[in-house]
Amino acid sequence: MPRKTTPPPPGPETIVDIDVSTEMQGSFLEYAYSVIYSRALPDARDGLKPVQRRILYQMDQMGLRPDRGHVKSARVVGEVMGRLHPHGDGAIYDAMVRMAQHFALRLPLVDGHGNFGSADDGPAASRYTEARLTAAALAMTADLGEDVVDLVPNYDNQLTQPEVLPSALPNLLVNGASGIAVGMATNMPPHNLVEVVSAARHLIAHPEAGLDELMRFVPGPDLPEGGKIVGLDGIREAYATGRGSFRTRATARVENVTARKKGVVVTELPYMVGAERVIEKISDAVRSGKLKGVTNVQNLTDRHHGLRLVIELKNGFNPEAVLEQLYKLTPMEESFGINNVALVEGQPRTLGLRELLQVYVDHRLTVVRRRTRYRLGRATDRAHLVEGLLIAIADIDEVIAVIRSSDDAETARTRLMQIFDLTEPQAEYILALRLRRLTKYSRIELEQERDELARTIEELQAILDSDELLREVVSDELAEVAREHGTPRRTVLLEHAGGGSGGNGAAQSAAASVPLEVPDDPCWVLLSGTGLVARTADGDAPARSGPRAAHDAVAHAVPATARGQVAVVTSTGRLVRLDVLDVPGLPPTSTAPGLSGGAPLTELVSLESGENVVGLARLDDDAAPLVLATAGGVVKRVTGDRPSNKDSWQVISLKEGDVVVGCGHATDTDKLVLVTSQAQLLRFDASVVRPQGRSGQGVTGIRLSDGARVIHLATVADEDVSSSEVVTIAGTDDALPGTVAGSAKVTPLDRYPAKGRATGGVRAHRFLRGEDSLQLAWVGTAPARAVGSGGQSVELPPVDERRDGSGQPLPAPVAAIG
Repeated sequence: MPRKTTPPPPGPETIVDIDVSTEMQGSFLEYAYSVIYSRALPDARDGLKPVQRRILYQMDQMGLRPDRGHVKSARVVGEVMGRLHPHGDGAIYDAMVRMAQHFALRLPLVDGHGNFGSADDGPAASRYTEARLTAAALAMTADLGEDVVDLVPNYDNQLTQPEVLPSALPNLLVNGASGIAVGMATNMPPHNLVEVVSAARHLIAHPEAGLDELMRFVPGPDLPEGGKIVGLDGIREAYATGRGSFRTRATARVENVTARKKGVVVTELPYMVGAERVIEKISDAVRSGKLKGVTNVQNLTDRHHGLRLVIELKNGFNPEAVLEQLYKLTPMEESFGINNVALVEGQPRTLGLRELLQVYVDHRLTVVRRRTRYRLGRATDRAHLVEGLLIAIADIDEVIAVIRSSDDAETARTRLMQIFDLTEPQAEYILALRLRRLTKYSRIELEQERDELARTIEELQAILDSDELLREVVSDELAEVAREHGTPRRTVLLEHAGGGSGGNGAAQSAAASVPLEVPDDPCWVLLSGTGLVARTADGDAPARSGPRAAHDAVAHAVPATARGQVAVVTSTGRLVRLDVLDVPGLPPTSTAPGLSGGAPLTELVSLESGENVVGLARLDDDAAPLVLATAGGVVKRVTGDRPSNKDSWQVISLKEGDVVVGCGHATDTDKLVLVTSQAQLLRFDASVVRPQGRSGQGVTGIRLSDGARVIHLATVADEDVSSSEVVTIAGTDDALPGTVAGSAKVTPLDRYPAKGRATGGVRAHRFLRGEDSLQLAWVGTAPARAVGSGGQSVELPPVDERRDGSGQPLPAPVAAIG
């Protein structure tokens, strides 16, 4: 039989035939294995991918701690690439950048100095930035030198690196993870450290705890930039199965961005959504006609105040309806798909909340057990040496004599072991000591150290012998980590609701039913005593005896429609048009601007120098004639004619030095009431004042004494006389109104008899010593409300039936009555 010969190895030009499908399959499997286990998926124990783990380990080895200075990022990248990670520097730097971004991680592990990017823009190059570890990263690498994890060779077998970090904090749940492997991917949201630690401690104390119990501690993700999460059903599904989804929504509120315009102010955006991306999508939606009601978008974000995106809205559009459109058409609401894939014992697995916590807890139990075993060995070895030292000190002279009489160190060590019954480590340690350690004081120190080591050994051995005590140590350490690094929850959780935008179902359906443009519904325009103007959300008259505003008082109220106009009456006798849509709106429950908003009227209308606002007037065709009163005692009722092409016009011709002090609307059946600074009150029928055109000067309303002036005009319906009150506040003529607390009197209006027009009226207030004039007066339907200059309420005295009685001292100055 011929002998079988082995063919020679192929030469450099030899072609070897292989099966392409087999080669492709094998190569692809090797590639897939490398991506899954060495690049894309995090380890469930420390929540880190290999490159992240190597960065933290190398920075820890370099001593880049929080109490030391930053170093160039390029130096860190070079050290990691040269020693541990044989891949491109770009991948290493990208991984380090993500660990430094506060908007990407709930608890950043790298403290970056320089431009580390934003949700819209990338970071600066590694040569321009600096980095060091954060305090949280130190918790990840703590106790590495105590044999707590296995060390494995690096890529060239010259160095070692940890297989996994000790991870004193549950990093995978706290900071989340994302990565795309071959045939699988992971996408995990961040959570709140305090909540995750509470759940882990509960699982340590109750190993059989179920998902419902753990979700009491971890109700949902907690995103770095806050915002809102809608759709809790998807979160529960993800916690149960490892897969689910929820929607993240920006935190936005409607504000008055200017005196005339409302806007949507965004202070928190969905996870990993940048402001520039939102602005771009809003611009695209406006240009395409899908989004209406938006006039401008400003990014006012800065490092001191955080995110502030101001979206200005057109007048006539409901802000709430526009906000719903923004959620629907822009990234102000985004979906997040949870896919909890991580490596467990080298195998990729999809984990629910309980499994993630269990893997981490088991890891920490192993770490603490190995650390305790290591510390026990060190303590035992030290105690053994201390015992030998104590023996040597007890017979120090003989020890010295044995050493001096020995020929060499080997002989001395052998003789010490034989004579004093020492072990080899003890004898070797004695020979290496300096003589100064063998004094009497050193003996006391050694005895104390021996006792402390004995207690330490006992405690460490107890931990190793008791699983319950081991769990207690792990639980206490987790609690300490939560105290040091925990922060309050930032993300608001909302119940699941049907529809695309999530949120509360009732609120969403209500928002969907709100028309985009403001309908021309009836409303009231209100002017407060401190000069704020607002409009109600409906046509109901402002309450007079129902719920009161938290502060401020309604000085003027005129009916209007949302798309109509009212007039501002000024002290020079001008009427200035004011669009009701420009006036800030109030919630339906509010009855005064002071309750929940309002804007200064002076910001909505242009006034001339020295001109003041007197009140509001109606401009609709059904309005009763406008009534004006001047400080000089003139009264005028104005006919309804008004120019249609002017924004302001004169309605009374004033004498030199005279000013308008009051306004209202009065039919022939109404009563006019004038109050002077000398405490004279005159009530007469409005019908005796014939309406005049805009150029008329009016007629004499009340006869004034020398130095007196009219300070208040009121129009009272005939049926309201019996329910109206007169409030007068007396003081000194040289004091400004609202600066000095005077005396006040509240009296029913029907206590003052009616008199004829152009008469002097009757006395309404008797002055006390030091008082010489009325500072304020008000006539209207009870009860009256007095406020200070800041809108705070000032208590008025009880009703005084005497029409000419004196007032009672006020607790504080009064600036306005309404």
